[in-house]
Amino acid sequence: MHTAEHILNQAMCRNFGSDRAFNAHIEAKKSKCDYHFNDSSKIPTTEALIVLEAEVNDIISRNLEVTSRIVTREEAAKVADLSRLPKDASEMVRLVFVGDYDVCPCIGTHVSNTKEIGKFRIISTDFNDGVFRIRWKVEGKI
Repeated sequence: MHTAEHILNQAMCRNFGSDRAFNAHIEAKKSKCDYHFNDSSKIPTTEALIVLEAEVNDIISRNLEVTSRIVTREEAAKVADLSRLPKDASEMVRLVFVGDYDVCPCIGTHVSNTKEIGKFRIISTDFNDGVFRIRWKVEGKI
């Protein structure tokens, strides 16, 4: 589930120019991710969400290896956005790599390969007060 969130976040960044989710709640039955969109004209359309869902499933189906490395903050800053790390975080940072598709600082538990994730499905979305929320789930295997 958590690895699927990383893939969704990268797809949102690539397709809509958004930042990674500023708030996420990941559970087995369903999950949600919240993204800042100050301009309502830039939120994904229904058609764009179909493309987004397909892209996430395409990345999942690529059988990408999911790995992690512990590196210094300086090294991590060269490949990932560290702006959300707490000021008092350690000098060493764990980076999680989803193949060559995504890299992100993370302390979460991940699958070892994207094929383990299953099928990603967007359940619903809404937009309120500059926040675009995607509710999603992962079902079975692709």
